[in-house]
Amino acid sequence: MLLRALDKFFGHEASGGILLMLAALAALIVANSSLQPAYDSALGATFSVLLNGEGLEKPLILWINDGLMAVFFFLIGLELKREMREGKLKKPADVVLPGMAAVGGMVVPALIFAAFNWSSPETLSGWAIPAATDIAFALGVLALLGDRVPAALKVFLLTLAILDDLGAIVIIALFYTADLKIDYLFLALIPLAGLIWLNLRGAHRIAPMILLGTIMWFFVLKSGVHATIAGVVTAFCIPLTDKWGKSPLHALEHALSPYVLYLILPIFAFGNAGVVLTGISPSDLLQPLPLGVALGLVIGKQLGVFAVTFAMVKSGLARLPEGVGWMHIYGLSCLAGIGFTMSLFIGSLSYGDPTMMNDVRLGVLCGSAISAILGYAALRLIATPATAKQVAAAR
Repeated sequence: MLLRALDKFFGHEASGGILLMLAALAALIVANSSLQPAYDSALGATFSVLLNGEGLEKPLILWINDGLMAVFFFLIGLELKREMREGKLKKPADVVLPGMAAVGGMVVPALIFAAFNWSSPETLSGWAIPAATDIAFALGVLALLGDRVPAALKVFLLTLAILDDLGAIVIIALFYTADLKIDYLFLALIPLAGLIWLNLRGAHRIAPMILLGTIMWFFVLKSGVHATIAGVVTAFCIPLTDKWGKSPLHALEHALSPYVLYLILPIFAFGNAGVVLTGISPSDLLQPLPLGVALGLVIGKQLGVFAVTFAMVKSGLARLPEGVGWMHIYGLSCLAGIGFTMSLFIGSLSYGDPTMMNDVRLGVLCGSAISAILGYAALRLIATPATAKQVAAAR
């Protein structure tokens, strides 16, 4: 009975999002209980990998954010390459509308955040926090609606979220690089050259590629460029098809997905979502940092995604997907405001101060929760299998 229930849960499209939510809830409970000192102590515990005194020495939270999240971005890179070569991003015409919607959904939230934090240079550096969309959470909420929403809407949201993540990767590379150490960056070119050579040869064995990618991750981390970029670069060097016609990329993506969805992301959520609520009043949410994050996610994403989509369609530059109406687009725009994983991650890159990071968590959790509720409610009210066709016909 238990095994059947677990199989049913993990087989559901929303399982990843639900597990993320449970991990965040667990972090919230622990951070506001008698276990809070142990929670902080564990995340701050230092782990070292040294050889003759040289290597890495970081607290557990940074091993999670720099190490485990590099694996997450590696999977994102695999998905991006597959979609660009043979999937939803292969045809430029299919990318135009969700691509422009993704741009609007990044720019407007960033502007809203900047407007609230313009006079505060110490918080302005977090302008990119509300610009990101959490793929697992957003698709998880959409999956809860089942066939009440047209299949084309799921494809639209997935494409938008993938392009949104690509934008987040570019932002991290350009704006969240610490003091650059050129010598380590040059050393990173050596394993990169090996990866490119294996890719051009159509190599089949995955282990040498992972080893070279890990070495590159180390050098990139030491260079000051955020190490998650190494995960994306390594992914793009995995051959889509080897010399025997098999696909190392497909095999690796299929094998890695469950570990990322059900282990790495929940660990990240548990380590980063622990908002300390002690002493917090409703007025604290009205401070520029948490308010900028929350409104950027809730209002900025809605305005950015919906307005750009509306402008593109009404100007004749693009068409809505089949079976998708404007209320569907509004619900999707709300779901795009679920920032969570990516927003918390960019927040951890923006601020080192624990108090400011607590404000980020407060804004991200409030903004993401409101966006999820609004998106689900909007789509739940209008969507049934029958009305999807009626909306398309009416349009």
